This record gives sequence, C-alpha cells and structure tokens, in this order.
Amino acid sequence: MFWDLIQQSEIEEQKEKAVSLEQRVLYLEEELENTKTLLLKTLHILEERSGKDIDGDGIVG
Repeated sequence: MFWDLIQQSEIEEQKEKAVSLEQRVLYLEEELENTKTLLLKTLHILEERSGKDIDGDGIVG
C-alpha cells in the first residue's frame, strides 16, 4: 500500500510537469476573469445594500 502511494505521488508529479505553460496560463487567465466577475458582483451588492458608491464610479449599485 505504501508503495502505491509513492507511485501515485510520482504520477501526479509527472502530470503537473506535463501540463504546458500555455495551458497553465489559460487556466490562470480564466480564474482571474472568474474572480473579477465575482468581485464586481460582490461590489454591486455591497453598494446596493449600503447605498454608497464604493468604487467611485458615481453610480450606486
């Protein structure tokens, strides 16, 4: 069983190395876009609930 764990760890390590830099960049760009979208949604909710213009765009919500 211990040997299987070591082998699985090595397989995972090789998978990580096999992923190209371009694929990793695409993944990170997608994650960044998702994070920005979530941040904007959160900001709009905060502005609506507080009634204040938090981001300074002159619009509440």
